[in-house]
Amino acid sequence: MENIDINSNTKQQTILIAAGGTGGHLFPAEALSIELIKRGYKILFATDKRGEVFFNKSSLKDNDNVNMQLLPSATLGRGILGKISALLKIALGVSKSIFLLKKHKVALAIGFGGYPSFPPIFATQLIKTPTIIHEQNAIIGKANATLATKAVAIALTVVNTKGTDKFKEKSISVGNPVRANILTKKQTPPLALDDDGKLKIFVMGGSQGAKIFGDVIPKALELLPENLKQRIELTMQVRTEQLGEVKTHLEKIGINATLQDFFTDVEAQISNCHLFIGRSGASSIADVTVIGRAAIFVPMQHKDQQQKLNADVVANTGGAWTMTEDSFIPKSLSDKILEFFEKPEILTKASIKSAKCGKADAAKLLADLVENNLK
Repeated sequence: MENIDINSNTKQQTILIAAGGTGGHLFPAEALSIELIKRGYKILFATDKRGEVFFNKSSLKDNDNVNMQLLPSATLGRGILGKISALLKIALGVSKSIFLLKKHKVALAIGFGGYPSFPPIFATQLIKTPTIIHEQNAIIGKANATLATKAVAIALTVVNTKGTDKFKEKSISVGNPVRANILTKKQTPPLALDDDGKLKIFVMGGSQGAKIFGDVIPKALELLPENLKQRIELTMQVRTEQLGEVKTHLEKIGINATLQDFFTDVEAQISNCHLFIGRSGASSIADVTVIGRAAIFVPMQHKDQQQKLNADVVANTGGAWTMTEDSFIPKSLSDKILEFFEKPEILTKASIKSAKCGKADAAKLLADLVENNLK
């Protein structure tokens, strides 16, 4: 990788970046921040308490060009008292945001969605400073949908994102920025699966893991013929409370497995597998497709089917398979894995198609959009 000192800064203009407190919003916000710092900008990074935990573990923490601020925010609660309380927090967040915007002379703000992004981006629009919205998912989120009308541009991960029809004239597809460590493995060639070789599977269920994988995957592997069990090399994120049970089950059925409740080297694990199994949050999909790996996505069940829509974007190209939680059962998964053993070329072709869905230059494209909309 190009060795760039991200602590150097010459332009001195400040960009506000606002993101909700989950990795899906924060990972692309971090990636854009780094790209803008490389180009000589200062960053005012607005988030909530959850985002603070992320920030303190990120590459931004000790950077002199980043000022992190926690701002009051809330979702509208139930009942009249809940709504009043939430509106008061939002109003306080807007008021504090206006103070910070003026103090730091913010030139432009970009929101990555999540309710904590609403007060600072709304405040920016109130004082008529340009704002951009970045939407990571295949359906626009509530905060972004509310703020999109007054945004100067809407950056999309997915072309024709659901809910953005009326904003087509100012929408642009840039992809979803990924972390620098993921970019070190971008478009890694697919691994060959020899006739007697190991099938390497990497399972990840988000920052906290996902119980469904601990429940289903050992039972699915148990259904395989004995000779194929010996050819499985499983690396799996397991929820802390399930680790003992899953370890015992896999040892009993003779599966070679590495189990952890959290992985810090996600880029290495994805690039070193034939098959990824996991949730289909926007950042997970971006990581898998930038590296280029076949995947079985098991979307979390949302009312708006956000994760399913994300997964289907890749599945429709042939780069992945979508299995809903209802259909993600031991027999179905076992049958799919058996098919991969019988026809390993399926995984190779899917990996190539997956890589075509990834946008390794998303952070640069988004930074270009920011610079093009500065006053």
